[in-house]
Amino acid sequence: MAVLDDLSGFEFEDVMEDVFRNLGYENVRQADRTADEGRDVIMEEVVDGTRRAIIVECKHTGTVGRPVVQKLHSAIATFDFDGPKRGMVVTTGRFTNPAQEYADRLQQNDDPHPIELLDGEDLREIADEIGLDLYNGRIEILCDETLRPYDPAADVDTPVEEAFRDIENIEAADLPDPHSSVTFRPVVAVTADTNAVFETSVGVIHRINDRSRFVAHAERGQPQVVDEDVATLVTENLHATVDLDAEQFGEVFDDVEERRFGQTQTEYKDWAVERLQQHHTTTVTYTGDNNVTYNKTCEPNRSDISVQSIEPVYLPEVRHTTDVQEYTYPYEYYAAGPSRVTAEDGIHQCVHCDTSGVTETYTYCPNCGAIACSSHTKTERLEGEPICTGCAVTERFALKTKYFYDEENLEAFREEYAAMPIHEKVMENKLLTAGGVVVTAVLLLLGILALVGVI
Repeated sequence: MAVLDDLSGFEFEDVMEDVFRNLGYENVRQADRTADEGRDVIMEEVVDGTRRAIIVECKHTGTVGRPVVQKLHSAIATFDFDGPKRGMVVTTGRFTNPAQEYADRLQQNDDPHPIELLDGEDLREIADEIGLDLYNGRIEILCDETLRPYDPAADVDTPVEEAFRDIENIEAADLPDPHSSVTFRPVVAVTADTNAVFETSVGVIHRINDRSRFVAHAERGQPQVVDEDVATLVTENLHATVDLDAEQFGEVFDDVEERRFGQTQTEYKDWAVERLQQHHTTTVTYTGDNNVTYNKTCEPNRSDISVQSIEPVYLPEVRHTTDVQEYTYPYEYYAAGPSRVTAEDGIHQCVHCDTSGVTETYTYCPNCGAIACSSHTKTERLEGEPICTGCAVTERFALKTKYFYDEENLEAFREEYAAMPIHEKVMENKLLTAGGVVVTAVLLLLGILALVGVI
């Protein structure tokens, strides 16, 4: 089977656009297919600080002769670009000797518009470099880079320790070491330009000139755009990636898992283009020459959307679980060295209700290990320490409910309460001491009850 044999000419141009982008060229885009004037792909490169345009002719044929190279040379000369320009002819087949001689002569004569020739053999070498499947025209994802799963200047458990610092009545020294795991999730960071002009007989009715940047989960299934905070975490740290060394990270985390990229880079590009087509499609209302109002749906063509980069990287998802007596507290986040975005915070959350968030007050119950909000935290009567309503033993004294760690504490207080003078018993219910009349009435009542032997 010949190289890329199953692709049409237009599909071959799509593949070459992806190839050049992966080779590091900038502003890679396809010319308008309805009037390309010999220019199929246009891109730029920076050489010694000077930006140069490259006009590429793609030929999905067995043999390319001299006329194709000559035509491209003329097209380069007329191409509107403020700076140096050169050309390139790419084919899945081979070049004739006259075509090669013509290109060599341009180089030897220091022509201002030299032309480089890439044949099928050259494509095979490039394919090996970028992971291109020559038989289906799809570029595989070659990625072994990840954002840092932890801050190298701190212990891997530091984020958990910081979270527990907000909880009252608990010390870091009292906490067991959490179980720490990391899952390296594949994502792609996409940058694309959309440029489209929509005209009718009355002129331009709509124009799109937009650069889009987004990050998508790239595991199996349909790509999903990540949250804005996660996208910022990824894009701001792409310059500081490290090698994904599972063995090395296995020395830091208890469990390490690496997910695979679910699709090829070419498929993610197609998905991004379709997504941007839908995003930019809109209905425009305008008035025609006959003063009649019209509605027109403006949908950009695929050729109006130029994917500038698709950067694959692994995004570490770190999960800590801390077992404290009867409860397990999960803490999960996406990591990029010292930066992170929290995905699940089971520490700042009441175990007895839906109260959650770092702005609330939570207290640790040493009796059962619960973290509870203020509504579910009480003071143990004998010890004077916090206890949650979930584990407390309760009984009413002086018309007020008291909370105890266990039945032994309750029994001890019963004995203490029985020996109390009447005025001390009243003090067990602070609400009853708020007004003198109420206090007097209660004291009289308790006195009567004492006389008849009730208390």
